[in-house]
Amino acid sequence: MISIIITSYKEPHTVGRAIEAIINQNIKEKYELICASPDEETAKVVKTYSKLDSRIKYFKDPGKGKMLALNLLFKKIKSDIIILTDGDVYLSNNSVSEIIKAFSNKSVGCVAGRPVSIDNKKQLLGYWSHLLTHGAHLARLKRHKNSQYFTCSGYLFGFRNGLIKEFPRSVPEDAVIPYIVLKKGYKLSYAQEAKVFVSYPKNIIDWIKQKKRINKAYHNIYSMIIEGDKIPKMKSMRNEIIEGTIIALSYPKNIREFFYTLALFPFRLFVWSQSFFDHYIISKKHTDAWDQIKSTKT
Repeated sequence: MISIIITSYKEPHTVGRAIEAIINQNIKEKYELICASPDEETAKVVKTYSKLDSRIKYFKDPGKGKMLALNLLFKKIKSDIIILTDGDVYLSNNSVSEIIKAFSNKSVGCVAGRPVSIDNKKQLLGYWSHLLTHGAHLARLKRHKNSQYFTCSGYLFGFRNGLIKEFPRSVPEDAVIPYIVLKKGYKLSYAQEAKVFVSYPKNIIDWIKQKKRINKAYHNIYSMIIEGDKIPKMKSMRNEIIEGTIIALSYPKNIREFFYTLALFPFRLFVWSQSFFDHYIISKKHTDAWDQIKSTKT
């Protein structure tokens, strides 16, 4: 039995697409699709689908954040495998099967999917989204091949049920869950053909807001002790400088893309500096709460 969870917040215009991208797949295993959301607009869409397909179930999210919703669901689900995704993205036709296939190896406890940008690569922010998802892909692929720890993506990943019943709400689920799974003696796997299509921020204010939120969440997790140890730093300014620079400079295919790449560096430095200042200087730390990036909801 497989449980697929879609978490969403005020996404009535995109959650239907997310649901259809899953139920239209040829999934051989028995599964349920749980859609968690706190708002009535999204709930109404989900309930319409649930009347047509008994596998689709609605979960009333208390509205206090994604991590709380997941922790509540983890305690209820009895399936063998749990797969997580979001209401503002959609999966490729074979994504669920690719995730499940990776679990045929009994030593694998957690499987990451591959985010792919759907934004216009000829525009600055669209190009940045393609570059950054490409860099994340190469980083996961390298660590997967070397049997090392790596962060998954909250847009799509799965793990064996029973390994995680609850996790700290102040940290990203896609970083802490794979680490706990690894510490329990299981391996991580990267299913690069399990693609999830993502729309990223369309204006610089939303872009900075999203990246700061992500960085601040990682500042939280890197200062915590999980299963007796600190989590290795995969996402950090140091790693971006050491590993990311070579990837970034080798990615552009023309002069425009080269200048777009150069423009990314000061903005990434700004975001890391701002998140560092918020977290360590003024103690404005990341907390679990729904905070919508509106320009991604397309």
